[in-house]
Amino acid sequence: MSPIQYMVEGGRRLSGTIEPAGNKNAALPIIAAALLTEHPVTLENIPRIRDTETLVELIRSVGASAEWRGRNTLDIHAKTIRAADLDPVLCARIRASILLAGPLLARCGEVMLPPPGGDVIGRRRLDTHLLAFEQLGATVTASDRLEFRCLRLKGADVFLDEPSVTATENALMAAVAAHGATHLRNAASEPHVQDLAHFLAALGARIEGIGTNTMIVHGPATLGAVSYSIQPDHIEVGSLIGLAAVTRSPLRIARAGITHLRPVRMGFERLGIVCTAEGDDLVVAAGQTLKIQDDFGGHVPKLEDQPWPAFPADLMSIAVVTATQCDGVILMFEKMFESRMFFVDKLISMGARIVLCDPHRAIVAGPSRLKGALVTSPDIRAGMAMLLAALCAEGVSTINNADQIERGYECIDERLNALGAKITRVPARR
Repeated sequence: MSPIQYMVEGGRRLSGTIEPAGNKNAALPIIAAALLTEHPVTLENIPRIRDTETLVELIRSVGASAEWRGRNTLDIHAKTIRAADLDPVLCARIRASILLAGPLLARCGEVMLPPPGGDVIGRRRLDTHLLAFEQLGATVTASDRLEFRCLRLKGADVFLDEPSVTATENALMAAVAAHGATHLRNAASEPHVQDLAHFLAALGARIEGIGTNTMIVHGPATLGAVSYSIQPDHIEVGSLIGLAAVTRSPLRIARAGITHLRPVRMGFERLGIVCTAEGDDLVVAAGQTLKIQDDFGGHVPKLEDQPWPAFPADLMSIAVVTATQCDGVILMFEKMFESRMFFVDKLISMGARIVLCDPHRAIVAGPSRLKGALVTSPDIRAGMAMLLAALCAEGVSTINNADQIERGYECIDERLNALGAKITRVPARR
């Protein structure tokens, strides 16, 4: 696979309407969860990105049929599947390969899983997954790969040692097949976790407490066929809010999924960016103040990520770039991943005024006049943040390793060019 570059001409005003893709972090566990039923599943609004394509290859490798029908509709039929050795090369591409553990354990009684890959944003524990499976009756062996075995999963009172999104999703999928009730406590409640739970309920699972930190799953469920549409990606919506702000452009984000945007909007309001809901559309008007809101008494404010329903960790990189174009000083506190802030040196090379205090905290003083530069995309979210920086900078920027951006944002160059951006993809998309 050839490396991808984006050549970006900055300083252009954008305008128009854009619709966010389906939620990547919902699509991945839902594709995996389709293995739980032997009946056909149709999934709509699946983002056609590298991560979903890789997971589709993985579920085919265990015997499921998976065919794209149209651009964003996926038909999956896991009538018979086998606990095959999963391709370590494919597993190394995406973190979401770990999500196959729950469904394969439920259907086959065993699964051998190579170490999952994904973004290099710091240590990403697997312990919570292993502890959850053990509480549901599985044995776990870890060597050069993870081996899970269980002849019959049993409902249990499961307390997760941290509200991990993917561990919650794995435990939820396994609990659907477990015999007896499972109380899943300290569970993550992000919109994509809720979407998975609603998909499982549509299949026939009985789940109480969706959207809370305690879910009760009554198993084993008799699962059937279903057609299900993935919800819009609130992280992409947040990225588009940041895009509108830094380019000082009026944008309408159509079918934005307003219900889940309150924490996102609150975070951007701290940066002086106010959005208006019109039905299920979100409007970012021109003429934003871009004035960082001081804390009471004139103290330096802080924007920090936390588990849902707080400001999402996946938007911290976007918020850092946005803050460089706002008037004032703010402390950005990334609590969850110790390497996510390391992309700020690239922003500093473009002219941003940022002090990296430690792996988790950065002080941003703005506004800064950014200049085009040669930069590299280190991960999905930092890559999108660098694209925002390039779009508001003076001159031309080259973003290497743009493959990372395309792991999470579908045809983002084409979609932003339709708004007036000038992004040249090298090589051109076929």
